[in-house]
Amino acid sequence: MRSGGEERGSRADQADQRRAELLEAARRVVLERGLAGTRVADIARATNVSGGLIHYHFATKDDLITAMLRSTGETEVRRLRELAAGPGTAVERLDRVLRFSIPESRSDQSWTLWLDASAVGVREAHVRTILLELEGAWIATLAEVIAGGVAGGEFACDDPRGAAERIDGMLDGLVVRYTLHAGGMSRARLLHHARVAAAREIGLDPAVFTA
Repeated sequence: MRSGGEERGSRADQADQRRAELLEAARRVVLERGLAGTRVADIARATNVSGGLIHYHFATKDDLITAMLRSTGETEVRRLRELAAGPGTAVERLDRVLRFSIPESRSDQSWTLWLDASAVGVREAHVRTILLELEGAWIATLAEVIAGGVAGGEFACDDPRGAAERIDGMLDGLVVRYTLHAGGMSRARLLHHARVAAAREIGLDPAVFTA
């Protein structure tokens, strides 16, 4: 026989699993229909549950979307930090961060989601908050990598935070161009631009980055 604590733990585990399933379904539906075009009813159909059950876990659609975006962002930031803290020289760590921070292709689901969120975030405060959190974490991680390279004598940069902000802004613009203008820029050229910009910020020749 289970104790009361075990039963409560089991119910909590089930609730967490259900929330995770709803967040993943929300992500799939948003990728298909867009943030603005997604309704709670669409997510209910995708998970074969009632809208009432969704509202049991998330009071409003905004709550559900916010939770989905935050969960997705936190997963990506964890991976980014793992890459930044991994083995190798500061140049190698920086290059891993740059590679992770650009789309794998024009149909990259992560970037499709964040570009959509950026458009919606202009008017929706709950979406804008998540975007600012994600951008802040990315800039902070990049700044830490640059600062580490400076401390180790590999980089020359008197303002790692400013360098990270400039690289971030440049990449945001180029990723939009890469994603929206098919044929205008290859991923290889996008990566090249990222490396050139980063190299200039840290006082190195772009040739330090391997192919």
